[in-house]
Amino acid sequence: MSFDHRHLLGIEQLAPDDITAILDLSEDYVTLNRQTAKHSDVLGGLTQINMFFENSTRTQASFEIAGKRLGADVMNMAMQASSIKKGETLIDTALTLNAMHPDLLVVRHPHSGAVDLLAQKVNCAVLNAGDGRHEHPTQALLDALTIRRAKGRLHRLNVAICGDIAHSRVARSNILLLGKMENRIRLIGPPTLMPSQIDQFGVEVYDDMKQGLADVDVVMMLRLQRERMDGGFIPSEREYYHRFGLDAEKLALARPDAIVMHPGPMNRGVEIDGTLADDINRSVIQDQVEMGVAVRMAAMELLARNLLASRPDAA
Repeated sequence: MSFDHRHLLGIEQLAPDDITAILDLSEDYVTLNRQTAKHSDVLGGLTQINMFFENSTRTQASFEIAGKRLGADVMNMAMQASSIKKGETLIDTALTLNAMHPDLLVVRHPHSGAVDLLAQKVNCAVLNAGDGRHEHPTQALLDALTIRRAKGRLHRLNVAICGDIAHSRVARSNILLLGKMENRIRLIGPPTLMPSQIDQFGVEVYDDMKQGLADVDVVMMLRLQRERMDGGFIPSEREYYHRFGLDAEKLALARPDAIVMHPGPMNRGVEIDGTLADDINRSVIQDQVEMGVAVRMAAMELLARNLLASRPDAA
């Protein structure tokens, strides 16, 4: 298994073989996580620090469970009351962390590039748990694993990513990953929620759900990220749901076996119909949550291998 990266900062740095290596190892952890005894000692003796500068439920819980199941000593830093809030710079925080000798650092930050800056200053492996509008690599990887398990492959599929593309790091990471795996990607949403220079993304763009969803294999819905909006991007939530919310009528235009995805948290009745979100025959949303723990376990194991191999006492 070839994976020679020190950090996991984004999908952009990964080759298709790297992606496959993470997904293949994740399959082993899916099996482990479904057993009564879910413990491994792969990270035994190592320290994992979770630093979330933004609120998170799914991602932080997923990383914490992943680390504990691998045997790491896991600490969650309360960033809302941290020295950053008192004026400390991110670099000073990195120096403080170095003095604690952590092995794995999981970081979510509201500013794009902040996680990369930390990675340059700390002496441990860093995993990006989402930075601004930039990337959310483990979300894209867990989405990829979910798709591969549901469709039997991760290449040459028609995938529609729908909704608030402009503010979504999940969309960016998925566009990068799915593009590397030779998929046809469609972005669907109002022009106000499309990023600038969209023509450079190598994707098809639609502002009509019925046209965009025709014959797709995967429908990935995105949340309206109001916390990142600084203006009136949509007329109203009711109008948005009418035009861009996923319901049974719109989904009927996709392939009969098309799966429905959502990274969460969902706004039912805004971007997706609640009944459709709970449809066990079409929705894989709960599968995404399950795959998230397995993917994060795999990513941390691979990074820990490289970290330990690089240390002077490795021999």
